Amino acid sequence: MVTVRNNMDTNVFCIDASKTIKEAIQEMLEKKVWSLVVTKNDLPVGVVTDKDVIRRCAAVGLNPMTETVEQIMSSPLITIGPDEHVRKALDLMVEKNIRRVYVVEGGKLIGRVTQGGAFRSLLGLVEGLSSISGLL
Repeated sequence: MVTVRNNMDTNVFCIDASKTIKEAIQEMLEKKVWSLVVTKNDLPVGVVTDKDVIRRCAAVGLNPMTETVEQIMSSPLITIGPDEHVRKALDLMVEKNIRRVYVVEGGKLIGRVTQGGAFRSLLGLVEGLSSISGLL
């Protein structure tokens, strides 16, 4: 079975909800990521993405120097267990119209699965099965 655990990215970065949007942008650029999990009292409460910055900050004229990440984050954080089939992760992404789901085990955030990563995994599986059956 193609599980979430075998296809997740463990490079998940967090930012406190009270940080400014500017600080979030700087963190994304520094870490070379397009999303940060937003935490409050060390608990994940949402996610802020590059698209959130554009749609909920720049497009409406919020000041990124003073407005907080909490004001533009998407919440709640959409999660999945590590032993679920990667197809379930893709189904969640389609259903919720999102590009990533976060992996939680024992109440702890351990990774994320992105649309691209899940798609590549399933495509590799299909190619492998096709070559076995002589279809390619």
